[in-house]
Amino acid sequence: MWFQKTIQLKPRSRGFHLITDEIEQQIPELQQYQVGLLHCFIQHTSASLTINENADPTVRSDMEAHFNKSVPERASYYRHTYEGDDDMPAHIKTSTLGNSLMIPITQGRLALGTWQGIYLGEHRDFGGSRRVVLTIQGE
Repeated sequence: MWFQKTIQLKPRSRGFHLITDEIEQQIPELQQYQVGLLHCFIQHTSASLTINENADPTVRSDMEAHFNKSVPERASYYRHTYEGDDDMPAHIKTSTLGNSLMIPITQGRLALGTWQGIYLGEHRDFGGSRRVVLTIQGE
């Protein structure tokens, strides 16, 4: 059985945000699946999805600090600069982290590890709300 839904995430500030609960709340249909896969695809080129630590918020701030140092704003070699200083670095961060996730479903729940959560990487200063296509395949 297949199911697909596009959801809007609330706007967030720049950084890494734990969105597991927000996703689960918007797909109560998940409970109908004993086994399957959830595919999450973000429809943006300046925000990313990844899975990481869900307990200690300093992991999220450290991720932001690391990527800001690794992919700085205003690098002299950037040519794509007309959408703001944060735009080209946002594209690079998105390509580095990725735009989709595949998560197993077991007995109506996401089969994430104890300390795992879904992150939205918001790489723009003012990215706005983000659309995520959620596709479930299973039975």
